Amino acid sequence: MQLFEEPATHRPQSTSPLADRMRPCTLDEFVGQKHILGMGSILHAAIARGEICSLILWGPPGTGKTTLAHIIAQGAHFIFVPFSAVTSGIKEIKQVIQAAARQLTLTHQKTLLFIDELHRFNKAQQDAFLPHIEKGTITFIGATTENPSFEVVSPLLSRAKVVVLEPLGRDDLLTILKRALTDRARGLGSYVIEIDPRALLHIAQYSHGDARVALNALELLAHATTPNAHGVRTTTLAQAEEVMQKRSLLYDKGGEEHYNLISALHKSMRGSDPDAALYWLARMIEAGEDPLYLARRMVRFASEDIGNADPQALQVALAAMEAFRFMGLPEGTLALAQAAAYLATAPKSNALYSAYESALEDVKREGALPVPLPIRNAPTRLMEELGYGKGYRYAHHYPNAYSEQVYLPEKLQGRVYYRPSDRGFEKIIRSRLQKWRGTREKESK
Repeated sequence: MQLFEEPATHRPQSTSPLADRMRPCTLDEFVGQKHILGMGSILHAAIARGEICSLILWGPPGTGKTTLAHIIAQGAHFIFVPFSAVTSGIKEIKQVIQAAARQLTLTHQKTLLFIDELHRFNKAQQDAFLPHIEKGTITFIGATTENPSFEVVSPLLSRAKVVVLEPLGRDDLLTILKRALTDRARGLGSYVIEIDPRALLHIAQYSHGDARVALNALELLAHATTPNAHGVRTTTLAQAEEVMQKRSLLYDKGGEEHYNLISALHKSMRGSDPDAALYWLARMIEAGEDPLYLARRMVRFASEDIGNADPQALQVALAAMEAFRFMGLPEGTLALAQAAAYLATAPKSNALYSAYESALEDVKREGALPVPLPIRNAPTRLMEELGYGKGYRYAHHYPNAYSEQVYLPEKLQGRVYYRPSDRGFEKIIRSRLQKWRGTREKESK
C-alpha cells in the first residue's frame, strides 16, 4: 500500500473535473468561511504558522472541507494522507498509522491523516485513532456533513476541535465562477466564453452554497455550448436554467421586485392569510433570496404586528431562524414555513409598536429628563443625603406586589404609551393595566 506518494500540494490532472482543478492551494485563494478564516482569526493564524491541532470540519458539501485540509497540510509541511471512510476499515487504518510512525521516526516529518465522511466510521473504527492522536503520531482531520455531536464518539470529540463551515454565499460562488472563467492554467480561460451575467447569477443562486455543484454546472455549460466561426462560446440564461434544471424567477434583491415581494409576505401575515404568506415565502426562497433575511423579517414581525397578543410568536420566529442556521437549505425552509404560518394565524396587535414609537417621540422631543429621586440608585452616603432613593416603595411589600409608585419623569407623568388590544393574551394584560392605572390615578388625586 503506497500511502505517501501524493505530495502535500494537491496537483490535479488536466483531465480532472473543473471543480478539482480549481481547488485552492493557499489560504489567499480560499473563498468564503470568513468567520473562521478571516485575517486575525485563531485558525488563520495557526495555519499560517503551521501549528495545527486535530480538527473535525463540519459543514455541507462543497464548502471547502477537503480543500482546507490540503492547505493545512501544505502550510505545515505535513505528509497528506487522504482516507475514505466509505472504502476503508480497521486494517487500512493500522497500515496508515504504522507508516506514519515510521515516517516520523526516519524523517521527523509529521503526517496529516484526512478522513473524509468521518460519520460513516463506526465507534470501533473511530476509537482506533485515539491513542495515535494522543501520542502525536498523526495529526487528525475529519470531515463530515453530519452533526458531530451525534456521529462522532465523545473521546474523539474531546481530542479534536470542531470547526463549522457554512454554505458559501452567492457572492462567494460568483467569485469562484469568475475565477474559473479567467484561469487559463486550471480553469476555462483558454476558451473564449461570452456568458450572460444572469446565467452566472442563476448558477450561483441555485447551487445552494455548494462550490462543486456550481463549477460542475459551469463546466457542463461551457462544454455543451458550440463555438461560432470565431471560436466564441455564447451562453444564455436559458441554457443555465437547463443545466441547473431550475427556471429563473423575476427577482432583483436590490430593486423594486425585492421590496414588492417582502411587502407581500409581511402584509399577508398581518392580514392573517397563511396561504398567501407561504406562497410569497416560497417565491422569494425559490428566487434566491437569503433565507436568513426572511427569518429576520419574521422576527421583527412577531414584535411589530403580534407583540404580547401572543408572546410565543417571537419564540417561534427565533426558533425558526436558529433551525435554519442549523440545517441550511433545503431542509431548513420548512422551519421558516412553520413560522410564517404561525405568525399569520396568531392574534394581531401593534400596541407594542405604537407604544414604543410614542415613547421614542417623547425622548426625542423632551431630551434627557431627570430620573425621579425615589427610583434613583444610592450607592454612596452623599447620594442618600441628596435624596436618592428616598420615598421608593418596594413593590413586594405591597398587596399583589403593586405599589402606586411614580416612575416616569415629572414632566411626563400621566403619559400612557402602551394600550393593549383586547385580542389574545393582551386581553389579560389590558385587564391588569386597567386595574393598576386606576389605582395610580386615585393615588395621584
